[in-house]
Amino acid sequence: MEQPEQHDHDRGLAFDLATLSRRRTLALLGGGALALLVGCGSDDGDDAAASTTSTTGNSSSSRAAAGECSPIPEETAGPFPGDGSNGPDVLAEDGIVRRDIRSSFGSSSTTAEGVPLAIALRLTDSSGGCAARPGAAVYVWHCDRDGGYSMYSDGVEGENYLRGVQEADGDGLVRFTSIFPGAYPGRWPHVHFEVHEGLDAAVSGGTPMATSQIALPEDACRAAYATSGYEASAGQLDRTSLTSDMVFGDDGGVRQLGTVTGSADAGFTVELAVPV
Repeated sequence: MEQPEQHDHDRGLAFDLATLSRRRTLALLGGGALALLVGCGSDDGDDAAASTTSTTGNSSSSRAAAGECSPIPEETAGPFPGDGSNGPDVLAEDGIVRRDIRSSFGSSSTTAEGVPLAIALRLTDSSGGCAARPGAAVYVWHCDRDGGYSMYSDGVEGENYLRGVQEADGDGLVRFTSIFPGAYPGRWPHVHFEVHEGLDAAVSGGTPMATSQIALPEDACRAAYATSGYEASAGQLDRTSLTSDMVFGDDGGVRQLGTVTGSADAGFTVELAVPV
């Protein structure tokens, strides 16, 4: 059986770090910063995923209590951030501030296909008793159901779907409407995000307050990957695990494992508290 072609995003953490800007590498490695991190937000567009069915995933309601208000772990942005630190900069483009990130904007209007996924991140102040952090902004991005990243991967270099920025509301909450990401070699299914002081900082290339990733629970992944279009992802999921993942493996992704509700038919919602 032919082995899947190795892509840049399959080459591990060392490769990821090598592709990042000096600024981002220092943020990851310097000042004892291996424990900082992030959340997500809301704005225009309808929610794609109705959380109408049973709770899904290897998630624990005690996760937030266990971590208390410690900053979410800092993680690599990977080789495809699209924030200007490694090639293209989608944050400088008109249209990036949006809630529904399923379609490209600008020169293309292609819509990424897949199981609906609503992303809800609640930003809190890690030094202020986990009080809500209104006005902060989140940039979120992830791969499509084929494992490709818009703006970088073969065949989707001209797309900018599955990327967007939102400002946190008065409760520190940001929401995005998206699709369930696929799985690719070497990584557990995940969603990337950066947290910024505010909307202006996010779209002007400011240094993020935190950069992290959401780990998706296994049972939600298996349910999504059992649907049409995710056949390759189903195979990839069998070749990795959350505990062996090069990013989440240090603590099994406990602090970054999202809580998922919904179903593959109705759509999923993933939620995560992000102390920064």
